[in-house]
Amino acid sequence: MNLYAIRAIYRFEMARTFRTLLQSIASPVISTSLYFVVFGAAIGSRMGQIDGVPYGAFIIPGLIMLSLLNESISNASFAIYMPKWTGTIYELLSAPVNYCEILIGYVGAAATKSVVLGLLILLTARFFVDYRVEHPLVMLFFLVLTAVSFSLFGFIIGIWADNFEKLQIIPLMIVTPLTFLGGSFYSISMLPPVWQTVSLFNPVVYLVNGFRWSFFGTADVDVRVCLVMMLGFLALCIAVVWWVFRTGYRLKT
Repeated sequence: MNLYAIRAIYRFEMARTFRTLLQSIASPVISTSLYFVVFGAAIGSRMGQIDGVPYGAFIIPGLIMLSLLNESISNASFAIYMPKWTGTIYELLSAPVNYCEILIGYVGAAATKSVVLGLLILLTARFFVDYRVEHPLVMLFFLVLTAVSFSLFGFIIGIWADNFEKLQIIPLMIVTPLTFLGGSFYSISMLPPVWQTVSLFNPVVYLVNGFRWSFFGTADVDVRVCLVMMLGFLALCIAVVWWVFRTGYRLKT
């Protein structure tokens, strides 16, 4: 394992984040803070509790997941797309660095940024609503697992995309709607029975509910099912990345 190569890629990507702090960190935190102001403080104060949890606190896991998914995909996809766009990807592929080291460097940096962002949003939420974290280690585990999984997913999107427009198609037209419909702002038990069944086909439901269970010890879906679904998605992403590197799909052409 070439640790120097991994560290070089990782440090380069992290340095890019520090050069664009307003865009990479401050902007998502401020945007999420507006959700806390509107839904948590303004609307939440007029709503009852959901499963014994005040509404303002109930939406915290969903809002963190909303930002985490978008930023993980965006960071990883942009990181691998730019070398493709500029042509420097060929220098990287011809260097004495294997695919696993490239993947760890890029995905590790993207996941690190997302985890830091998630923790910052969690701290920011304290200024607007009171909340508790009943299982902090489980919360951190779900946070890291989601960041790594969707950074891998973003890496795949970055390889697949052949223009800047395609980088945004899946996050904006698929991931964000699924997040809003995945119980980020409500409990799926509040839906009619038919729509509860339909919601279970939304993978984001398991992400949000697993993360919410780590906060409040309550969720619409068994936390073990949530964990299995997340690990399954991670395994799927790893399999796709392995196929991409094995075939050279859109990397060597």
